[in-house]
Amino acid sequence: MMIIEMCSIWVILMLIAAILLVLTSLLNNVNWWLYESNLGVMQYSLPPGHMGWPFIGNMWSFLRAFKSTDPDSFISSFVTRYGSSGIYKALMFGKPSVIVTTPEACKKVLTDDDKFKPGWPLSTIELIGKNSFIAMSYEEHKRLRRLTSASINGMEALSLYLTYIEENVKTSLQKWSNMGEIEFLTQIRKLTFKIIMHIFLSSESESVMEALEREYTTLNYGVRAMRINIPGFAYHKAFKARKKLVTMFQSIVDERRKLRNEHIPIKAKDMMDALIDVEDENGRKLDDEEIIDIMLMYLNAGHESSAHITMWTTYFLQKHPKYLQKAKEEQEEIIRKRPSTQKGLTLKEIRQMDFLYKVIDETMRVITFSLMVFREAKSDVNINGYTIPKGWKALVWFRSVHLNPEIYPNPKEFNPHRWDKDHKAGEFLPFGAGTRLCPGNDLAKMEIAVFLHHFILNYQLEQINPKCPVRYLPHTRPMDNCLGRIKKCSTKSI
Repeated sequence: MMIIEMCSIWVILMLIAAILLVLTSLLNNVNWWLYESNLGVMQYSLPPGHMGWPFIGNMWSFLRAFKSTDPDSFISSFVTRYGSSGIYKALMFGKPSVIVTTPEACKKVLTDDDKFKPGWPLSTIELIGKNSFIAMSYEEHKRLRRLTSASINGMEALSLYLTYIEENVKTSLQKWSNMGEIEFLTQIRKLTFKIIMHIFLSSESESVMEALEREYTTLNYGVRAMRINIPGFAYHKAFKARKKLVTMFQSIVDERRKLRNEHIPIKAKDMMDALIDVEDENGRKLDDEEIIDIMLMYLNAGHESSAHITMWTTYFLQKHPKYLQKAKEEQEEIIRKRPSTQKGLTLKEIRQMDFLYKVIDETMRVITFSLMVFREAKSDVNINGYTIPKGWKALVWFRSVHLNPEIYPNPKEFNPHRWDKDHKAGEFLPFGAGTRLCPGNDLAKMEIAVFLHHFILNYQLEQINPKCPVRYLPHTRPMDNCLGRIKKCSTKSI
């Protein structure tokens, strides 16, 4: 009887949730229809496109494409029906939207702060935090970015972290080579998370790092999911993970504040300390909620992208022996020129890795870790002769730019020599553009280069499932997380 009653309650809750979801979607559709009617009266010219199915908009076709083997079929369907306008209207994530797919339009949306502001879906903001960079105003973002980016970009910061990164890369590779079968991507994610944790929370224990990394994995899967807060759905799991992360961060903030109140000296100042201590010209300091949201955002962004790109760059080099050999020769030349008294990499040597950085850039182009970002029109904006109405979302579709055959012939072919020549602004956007350019891009690329330096010289990857299918959401990755073995090369290079 108890089981029957519980099942009945569960069914009722599911029905209520479904009704609320339908009503929300219906309201969005009605609002869009009324708005488009008004646009017609005002003689505005909306981009070509369609708003998809009632209630769910274009999300079904989007998800269907990205869960298939051809994610680009989503945009291709717009091009086939409406031509190569490079800008299309759609109903995405419950909001009337315009998808921009050309370098010029993408650059305009990303760099014009007078016309566009962040426009991430409510689900993403709820998970990352309303006080994170993706939601805060331009003025607040500029102020906090100036403070925080100094800790992860620039020559001084990179010099501070280089030795730590290199030591952990070497230790991890040695460890993995003795572990047999491993999920290569999973292990790299743990490595990159350990590095970003050292930078942002230097004094935290190994157990705290492991607990945070587990919750971040769950959180990341829900960041671009539909906002369905029902058990079993990605958003629901991610929201629970966020609550756990907030609790853990709050305990860290409380401990740091306690040290200050008791005037106990801080051993090494990190990002958390900087956020606690910073104050504006009026003496206002960040409250706990603001600190936690910013930290949560940085730690999530700071390890996911570098881990995935590191894994894919290694994968592509293994698949293309001629590029692997060229990259190896470059790294061996760096070693040969090194003074005998020098023990590890220097920033000068990293800057000499010309071909390796072309390999990294080509990986970022082919994979396109973030397939899109969200902006919102602050006023009516004209692009390519079409109007993006005030309040509409503008989805900057990086994937279409990076895989445009007119810019990159045979775009899905991995070819680092594409980067022997320069490209125009807007044609390559792995870290975005404008004032909201990813603040950790220098650190991420250095981290990837250090890993590849040691891997190329001393190790090789043997995949267990070389033809493993690929999953494209939330990020492109093999479905087995690149299951394989890390093996030492027969000849030791360093």
